[in-house]
Amino acid sequence: MGHASAQESEEAKMIVELVAKFVDQELMPLEAGILSREIAGEHCALTKAEDQSLRTKCKELGLWALDAPESMGGANLPAVTLMALNEELGRTVVPFTFPPDSPNLHMLMATANEQQKKKYLEPYASGDAKSAIAISEPNAGGDPSGMLTRAVLDGDSWVINGRKIWVSRVPAADFVVVMARVGSGKRHEGITAFIVDKGTKGFEILREIPMLAGHRTYELAFEDCRIPKDNLLGEVGAGFAPMQLRLVIRRLQMGAWCIGMSRRALDMMCTHAKQRVTFGMPLSDRQAIQWWIADAAMKIHACRLMVLDAARKQDQGLDVKFEASMIKVYATEMAAEIIDHAMQTFGAMGVTKEMPLHLMAQRIRVMRVYEGPSEVHRMSIAKKILKEAR
Repeated sequence: MGHASAQESEEAKMIVELVAKFVDQELMPLEAGILSREIAGEHCALTKAEDQSLRTKCKELGLWALDAPESMGGANLPAVTLMALNEELGRTVVPFTFPPDSPNLHMLMATANEQQKKKYLEPYASGDAKSAIAISEPNAGGDPSGMLTRAVLDGDSWVINGRKIWVSRVPAADFVVVMARVGSGKRHEGITAFIVDKGTKGFEILREIPMLAGHRTYELAFEDCRIPKDNLLGEVGAGFAPMQLRLVIRRLQMGAWCIGMSRRALDMMCTHAKQRVTFGMPLSDRQAIQWWIADAAMKIHACRLMVLDAARKQDQGLDVKFEASMIKVYATEMAAEIIDHAMQTFGAMGVTKEMPLHLMAQRIRVMRVYEGPSEVHRMSIAKKILKEAR
């Protein structure tokens, strides 16, 4: 191991410890508030003041633009370190990630020209701008190749027509990356990325859709929505690959979040099992509970190795689409099982809304659908294996 890598691993260890402390000291205390909002049927999100205060702390601690390039004031951390940070963030149900949100950043980095870098990417990387991405449509969710939203070049403007659904974070977004088809191609042909600024005429938020775990998504309409020719992101018809890059980054992140949630559920399960006595003996002496604990520990270990392997390959510039699909399915199903066993260990208390477990369970349930449902991932994993089999 070279001197540089030893130094890097020392730095990585320090930042992971810093993030773990941030989660324990800054985020965990906000959990009670999140849970009480959820119980009251309110949006279980941070208040503006809480969010602002956390962002200020992040700025002070240097927990900002962690994977943005150094040229944009970022820390340019390797994927391996980012996975460890996301795992720590996964331990709490407080919905907070270090600004800016990583996947869109990478998609912009892969496609933005000089002018777009100045106007969109730099303010986004520095946390002064927020973004959303619109991919799914009412009739094309898990299969984006069924996309019907069209963009037509008219003079020096692109005109977009179509509908998008399940789009997160729209009201707060300064701009939305919109995927639309140019020309009349089939499957991925013609899929192109565009930037649509907030408040553009013909771009409308049709409705807010409340989801499990306090998520909110939105349905959007584009009716003769005219944007400048310069708002084309990347090349015409070349939008599919950067969109996939964005999804791969999110899927690895989800793997790390699932490990964090599973760790938290396992911790809670162990603490409770040692304290709770039933029929004259602690739960921790019962084989059923012991096996749940052992299985959880083994699966968490396996999943972490999967995530680290993919992150390492990503750091080497390799394509990890296949690994990301495996992680997406394995991690979400693992976390669903471990959280469920933790709930069962707690008995009636485990299914109250006073504990974070129900929110974690709902969050995982949503994760099994977004960024590609498990069935679609299994299908593509099998296809690749079958193709390689003689």
